[in-house]
Amino acid sequence: MGLFEIMHILIIMIYSLGTLLFLTGVCTANDRLKKIAVWVAVAGFTLNTVDLAAILLTDSAAILSGKFYFNILAWAVLGVYFFLWWRLRLEFLAITALPLALLLFVTSMALDGIVVIMPPELTALFFGLHIGTLIITMGMLIMAFGAGAAFLHYNRKLKTKAGLASMGKDIPSLDKFDRVNSLAVSYGFPLYTLGLFSTIFWYWIAPDKTYAWDAMKIVSLAVWFLFAFLFHQRLVIGWRGRKPAILTIWVFIGMCISLIHHTITFKALP
Repeated sequence: MGLFEIMHILIIMIYSLGTLLFLTGVCTANDRLKKIAVWVAVAGFTLNTVDLAAILLTDSAAILSGKFYFNILAWAVLGVYFFLWWRLRLEFLAITALPLALLLFVTSMALDGIVVIMPPELTALFFGLHIGTLIITMGMLIMAFGAGAAFLHYNRKLKTKAGLASMGKDIPSLDKFDRVNSLAVSYGFPLYTLGLFSTIFWYWIAPDKTYAWDAMKIVSLAVWFLFAFLFHQRLVIGWRGRKPAILTIWVFIGMCISLIHHTITFKALP
């Protein structure tokens, strides 16, 4: 077993431990366990960062593999979570970040046969504008999805006295969940726009590429229109609370469908 394999097993074990500790802490209302879980996640995130850096240093062509994209997406989910933890003191969203980071990282281990085909001279441009922006956007939307689901759940509980009593004192305010939604929409939509339309630019400058509509592009464009509507309603009209929470969940689902189709579309034999 090589060094990379050992590192990957350690990352999976750390993410699994963090997930288990945080979920146990939530179920038992144990704040100490939740804090330990977050610091375990920090250790996993650090090791994941070292893993990604080592992969790029030893094999620059790694960015052409589907495995690398899911690996860096797992990293981005935790990166966005730590930003929200620092900015909003919102520890609670680890309940979304840790399990999904674990799932994405494990998924990356199963994608060795998927290769993204692109002109070698455009690798840096395409990765920076398209893949990089979409990965950050997806990380933001995952956190917004968790915040939106939590907002809808606890908002429903607030309508009943029994539900209010069962919420506990450690549940963040609904305003914090709404703030996560606001940050994800404000920064996510411009990044998604840059990432999506950089693809058109790529086709335009690549001499051997012909732009043609397919299911993946149609779904991606439909998600963009839905995201644009949410962006407008949130920033211009001033939507807050339940409506943007629901719409963000739908945008997230649309991006997941697009990501799955993207992975299938770019599957090729090495």
